[in-house]
Amino acid sequence: MIKIVVASTNPVKIEAVRRGFAAMFPDAGLAVSGVAVPSGVSDQPMSDAETFQGALNRARNARQHTPDADYWAGVEGGLDEQHGDLLAFAWVVILSANGTGSSRTATFALPQEITALIRQGVELGAADDIVFGRSNSKQANGAVGILTADAIDRTHYYEHAVILALVPFKNPALTFGEKP
Repeated sequence: MIKIVVASTNPVKIEAVRRGFAAMFPDAGLAVSGVAVPSGVSDQPMSDAETFQGALNRARNARQHTPDADYWAGVEGGLDEQHGDLLAFAWVVILSANGTGSSRTATFALPQEITALIRQGVELGAADDIVFGRSNSKQANGAVGILTADAIDRTHYYEHAVILALVPFKNPALTFGEKP
């Protein structure tokens, strides 16, 4: 049984991590749980570097919180200004006793209605709720789901990044990055 601790209690992030591990290790039994730990970055990270640091901090904090797991996963959504657009994405960092894997989701531009609220200090999830008349969308389909009419929901969006972050663990004979 592989024990995985997700550095969040958000059901979307927990399910994305479960699905990613199930896709990469289909014959393994999985025990996936979530813990609330701090990211150590802004509530709404506003750069690629800050978002990556938040995912890494979350994974490290989950490892400190629950040290008896096999893997710890941090998922952090963030924003970055590029080419006149405010872009949304997330970083996934997975730690084990023997290594680290990371990957970033696809990136998409936010509409000006949401961007204006974010520039006023509103977090993306709250801005989505205001613009689209929703409630707690960040624990459901999120901005990506709303904007794509659920062609890509938030769980699916994170799932591919989890799979790609697991590449070093799926290929232990190869060398990737540094040890955690």
